[in-house]
Amino acid sequence: MRLYNRINGMELKRRMQDSTETRTTISFYKYYHIKNPRLFRDHFFILLDKLDVLGRIYVAAEGVNGQMSVPTANIEKLREAFDTIDFFKGIRFNYAIDDNGKSFFKLAIKLRDKILADGLNDKSFDVTQKGTHVDAAEFNALADDPNTVIIDMRNHYETEVGHFKGAITPDVETFRESLPIIEEMLQNHKEQNLLMYCTGGIRCEKASAYFRYKGFKNVFQLNGGIIEYARQVQEQKLENKFIGKNFVFDERLGERISPEIIASCHQCGKPCDAHTNCANDACHLLFIQCDECAAKYSNCCSTKCCEFNQLGDDKKILRKTEVFNGTRFGKGRYKAFNKDHSLDMS
Repeated sequence: MRLYNRINGMELKRRMQDSTETRTTISFYKYYHIKNPRLFRDHFFILLDKLDVLGRIYVAAEGVNGQMSVPTANIEKLREAFDTIDFFKGIRFNYAIDDNGKSFFKLAIKLRDKILADGLNDKSFDVTQKGTHVDAAEFNALADDPNTVIIDMRNHYETEVGHFKGAITPDVETFRESLPIIEEMLQNHKEQNLLMYCTGGIRCEKASAYFRYKGFKNVFQLNGGIIEYARQVQEQKLENKFIGKNFVFDERLGERISPEIIASCHQCGKPCDAHTNCANDACHLLFIQCDECAAKYSNCCSTKCCEFNQLGDDKKILRKTEVFNGTRFGKGRYKAFNKDHSLDMS
């Protein structure tokens, strides 16, 4: 039985782009003590592969976290397949909003130490003692309360393109580094309502338990994250307090929640919120690029990367010694290297 993909990734991408099959992007997570993660991983792969599910899923002893592209016609069968696993029964699926279903091109289920890299000592607190879940209407009511502090638990490159009105958006690159920074920022707010949100809910699930353990009294988390909030806002015709785009970790790199564009092209500065990865595979920097700059720099982050991509066989040798923006700076840190004039943007 095949338990992993054996076809070239570029070919799989081509097939997905050419496909006319209607697909839906779904995310999910579940904290649960899995005794044999490897055995579960293999069983889960077989179950999903039969339904032509594509996606990226992490399995660990603490549970499962995944994002999937599913043939729309197979969604009910997918629900039935999940229900054959006891701890998945009744699990919430988060359905993407701005979606063509072409979010993944292969199925990859990977074993991890944790389903979320948090840097925490889980033995120090009980992750099940999480904050109070709130839906979109309850979130809006809390957000209007002057005694509420709204915290974005995502990274800077996510919040740059979209966030809730009035939210604190820490300048962090990983969830791991955000927890102590946010704790320090909120030391004088332990009696206020702490209202947290993230993309699909998983980061808040653990963060809310952490902050309760740290002494915060009134901890709330947006159930289902921004994805579920957007769906409820549409269905219930609620006020949308989210502005801009919701960054997502798949081929789309974002789904539009409101028409506002709050970010700028990292190369020319014009309003733009389209993330991309530098076309130079030796760089692969994540940054924001408008259509005009994409054409000017051949989808690259710099003149250097653009020229490097035009080289022949020398690329294989040079990429071992050349330093590109993606090897110097973290995700979305484009402004950092503009300041030291390390790029020739002429």
